[in-house]
Amino acid sequence: MSNERTPLITSGVCGLAVTAVTCGAASDSTPESNSETPSRGPRKLNTFFGVMVPTVLSMFSIVLFLRTGFVVGHAGLLQGLLMVVVAYTIISLTILSICAISTNGAIQGGGAYYMISRSLGPEFGGSIGLMFFLAKVFACGEYVLGLVEAILDVFGADPDSAVSEGVRVLPQGYWYTVLYSSVVLLLCLLVCLVGAHIYSRTAFVILLVVTVSLLSIFISSVAVKPLDFVITHKGSGNQTLRYNASYTGFNATTLRNNLYSAYSLDYSTNSVMSFSTVFAVMFTSCTGIMAGANMSGDLKTPSVSIPKGTIVAVLYTFTVYVLLFILASATCDRTLLIQDYGFFQRINLWPPFVTVGIYCASLSAAMCAMIGASRILHALALDQLFGLPLAPAAVTSSSGNPWVAVLYTWGLAQCVVFAGQLNAVASLVTVFYLLAYAAVDLACLALEWASAPNFRPTFQLFSWHTCLLGILSCLVMMFVINPVYSSGSIVLLLLLLLFLHYRSPTSSWGYISQALIFHQVRKYLLMLDVRKDHVKFWRPQVLLMVANPRSSCQLILFVNQLKKGGLYVLGHVQLGDLGNECSVAHLTVSNSGLIIMLLYLYLVTLVHFLSLQGGMKPNTLVLGFYDSCTPEDFFLQDTAFCGSSVGRGSEGDYNFGVDLPSLQAHFPPVRHVESPRWLTPEEYVGIISDAIKMNKNVCLGRYFFQLEGEDKDSKVDGSERTIDVWPLNLLQPGSRDYEDVCSLFLLQMACVLNMSSKWRHARMRIFLNVETQSNDQGWVVNEETFRELLKQLRIRASIKIVPWDSVVQHHSQPGGDDSAGTTQALSEDFLTAVNCMLMEHSSQAAVRFLYLPRPPAHHSQSQHYLAQLEAVTSGLGPTLLIHGVTPVTYTDL
Repeated sequence: MSNERTPLITSGVCGLAVTAVTCGAASDSTPESNSETPSRGPRKLNTFFGVMVPTVLSMFSIVLFLRTGFVVGHAGLLQGLLMVVVAYTIISLTILSICAISTNGAIQGGGAYYMISRSLGPEFGGSIGLMFFLAKVFACGEYVLGLVEAILDVFGADPDSAVSEGVRVLPQGYWYTVLYSSVVLLLCLLVCLVGAHIYSRTAFVILLVVTVSLLSIFISSVAVKPLDFVITHKGSGNQTLRYNASYTGFNATTLRNNLYSAYSLDYSTNSVMSFSTVFAVMFTSCTGIMAGANMSGDLKTPSVSIPKGTIVAVLYTFTVYVLLFILASATCDRTLLIQDYGFFQRINLWPPFVTVGIYCASLSAAMCAMIGASRILHALALDQLFGLPLAPAAVTSSSGNPWVAVLYTWGLAQCVVFAGQLNAVASLVTVFYLLAYAAVDLACLALEWASAPNFRPTFQLFSWHTCLLGILSCLVMMFVINPVYSSGSIVLLLLLLLFLHYRSPTSSWGYISQALIFHQVRKYLLMLDVRKDHVKFWRPQVLLMVANPRSSCQLILFVNQLKKGGLYVLGHVQLGDLGNECSVAHLTVSNSGLIIMLLYLYLVTLVHFLSLQGGMKPNTLVLGFYDSCTPEDFFLQDTAFCGSSVGRGSEGDYNFGVDLPSLQAHFPPVRHVESPRWLTPEEYVGIISDAIKMNKNVCLGRYFFQLEGEDKDSKVDGSERTIDVWPLNLLQPGSRDYEDVCSLFLLQMACVLNMSSKWRHARMRIFLNVETQSNDQGWVVNEETFRELLKQLRIRASIKIVPWDSVVQHHSQPGGDDSAGTTQALSEDFLTAVNCMLMEHSSQAAVRFLYLPRPPAHHSQSQHYLAQLEAVTSGLGPTLLIHGVTPVTYTDL
C-alpha cells in the first residue's frame, strides 16, 4: 500500500512542485514510479508558449504557404472549404476527447501516448503510442521535404533558364533533395538536443514572423495589381513545359471559375489528383492538434493548458485557412494555383516576406514534430513496454532532455526523406494521425461507457456520441484517403497489440477492459430473469465448499470439469467474530490450466450466501465427504507449490509472486488427525438438508485425492477412463424408478462430465439393478424404456444389467421408505453387500456417480446416515454422491 499514493504526491498537480516520501519509500524507488513520471525535468511552460504556439505552428506548417493553391486549384473553392470543414470537424471531435481526458487527472510526459495508455492499458497504449510516434516521425520528414522544396523554388538552379534570377545556385535532383533534407534535419537535431525550452522560446519569434508573412499576403491581395506569369516545369524526356498564368486581383469571374473542382496532373508526382489525394495533403495541416499535448511533461498545468490552448489554436488556424482559400480562389486563376506551389511569393509586395514565413513555419513544424516524437518514445522507453530495443531512449540529460530518444527520431526521419517528395508521404502521415486520433476518441469513449466514479473531467463539452462519431469519421476518412495504407496500419496495430498482449507487461495504470467487463456483467446480470429460465438451457452453477483448499485441490479441479461454462464459486465458511483479526483475502492460483479465485467468505448462513448472486446464484452445492480420512496437504506434494519452484520467474511454469510462507499464510495448514473437526456430523448433515430444502442440488465427493490426470501436464486424454453411473437409490431397493428427478439429474451430471475436455473420450456405463428371481419381469420393460429414454436424451452410454438379488435379501425393510423423515435401519450385511457389488463392477472406473438418499429430518440420526454412506462407498475410489431436486433433462428441440 505504500506505493499507492506515490503517483498522486509526485504528480505536480496545478504546477506545484511537491517532493515527498510516502511510508518510507522514495517516489522513484521502483521502476513503476519511473513510468509514472516520465519527465523529471522542471515544468516551465504556460498555456501560450507550451500549447498555443507549437499547435499553431504545427497546423500551419507547409500547407499554409505551399499547398493552399494546390488544394483550391484542384478541388475548387467549394470542395476545398468542404475539406476544411470535414477535417476540422474530425479534429474537433478528437479535441473534445483530448480535453476530457487531460482534465481528468495529472498528465505526465508522453502526451497522447500517456492519455491512451493510462486509459486503455499497456497493450492499446503501447501499440497506439508507437504508431503515433511513427506518425510524428513521418510528419517531421514531410515538413523537411516541404522546406527543401521551398528553398529550391528560390535558390534552385534552373537549367532551362539562360538568365539567372536572384541567387539560383543550388543544383536540383533527387539526391540533392535528400542531401539538403539531411542538412535541415541535422539543424533540427541540434536544436532539439539543446532542449524543448530553447525551441519554445524561439517558437514565439517564429510565430511572429509567420503572422507578419500572413499579413503581407492579405495586404498584397489588395495592393498588388494584376500580373501575368510564365511557369515552366520539366516534363518527360527532358521536355520543358510552359504555362501561362495570371494574378487578377479580386475578380468575380476568377472566383466563379475557381468554385468547382478540376482535378488534373500534379507536376511534382506526375499523377492525377483526386478528392482523396488532395484531402490527404490538406489534412496534414490538421495533424498538429496534439503538439501542445505532447509537451505535457514540460507544462506547468497540463490539465488547464492543453484544453484551453488547443481550442484557441484550432479556432485561429481554421479562420486563417478559410480566409486564405477565399483569397486564393478570388485573385488567382486555376493555372497559377495548380502549377506553382509557391505562388504567394509571386504576388507579394515583397516576396522575401513569404519566403521567410515558409522557412520559419516549415522548420518550426519539423522541430516540433521531432520534439513531440522524442517525448513519446521517451515515455514508451520508461514504461518498458518494448523491452531492450527502446531501453536506451529512457536516458536523459541533466536537464531532463531525452537526447537518446531525439537521436532515435532523427535517424528514422532521415529514412523518411528518401521519399524525395512531400506529396509521396502525405497519405501515410495522414493515415497514421487519423488512427491515433481514433484511439484517443476510443479511450474517451471507453472511460465514458465504463461509468467509472473516478472519471470526472472538468471539461464537460463532450459525450459518448461525440467520441463514437469521432472514431467513425477517422476510420472512414482513413479508407477514403488510402485503403492500402489504412489496412496496413491497422494490421501493424493488431500485430503490436498481439506482441504486447503475449509479452504481458505489468502495470498499475488500471485496465479499462476490466471496468467495461464489470459494467457489462452487472448490466447482463440484472437482465437475467428467472421467470424466463428453461430447462433446456440449464447448466450447473456450482458452489464448492471446502474445509481447506490445500487438502482439496483434486476435488477443485474435478468440479471445474462439471460446471459446463457455468458459475463456479469455491468457498470456505469460517465462523468467528468480525471484530477479531480477520480479513477477506483472495489469491489467484494458476494450476493445471485452471484459474480459480479462492475466496474466504465470512457468512452467517448458507441461505444468505446463496441469495447474494442474484440471477447467477448457485444451483448445485458440492461438499467434501465427512469421513475419518487424514487430510493430505496438496501444496507440499505438487511442484507448483514447493519452495524450490515458487518465484522461479518467467523460465519456470509457475510464478505466483509470493514465497511459500506468504502463500501458506493465506491457507493455514491442514487439520491434523488429533485436531477437532470444524463441523459436527449434525452440522454437516444439516447443511445438506438445508440446501435440499432451498431447492439446491447436492453432491458429496469422496476419495478425489486419488484422482489422477487432471493437472496441466497430464497426458491423460480420457480414452482410458470410465465413468460409471448407478442411477438407482441403492439404499432403497424397493424404489425401481430410474426416471425420477434425482436419477435424471445424476445422468445429466455424468453427461456433462463426459463433454468436458479431460473426459471427452471416456466411456460411460450405466448400471441397472434388477431382481431377476422375482416373479415380476417388469424390469425387462423398464430396461427397454430406459434405453429409449437415453436415445431421446442423446446420451451415449452402454447399459449394464446387474442382478442384485443376493444383495436385496440382506435388506431389513424391503419396500420401505423414509417418507416419515427417518433413516432406515439397514443391516451391516446389506451395506457390505452393496459395497461389494460396487467394488465388483466399478473398481476400475475413474469416477463413479451414485444416488445420494435424502438426509434424515431428525438431527439425532445424522451420525447413522453418514455411517451408511461411508460403508457403501468404502474403498471405492473417486465417487460423487448426488441428490438432484431440479428437472434438468429435455427431450424436445
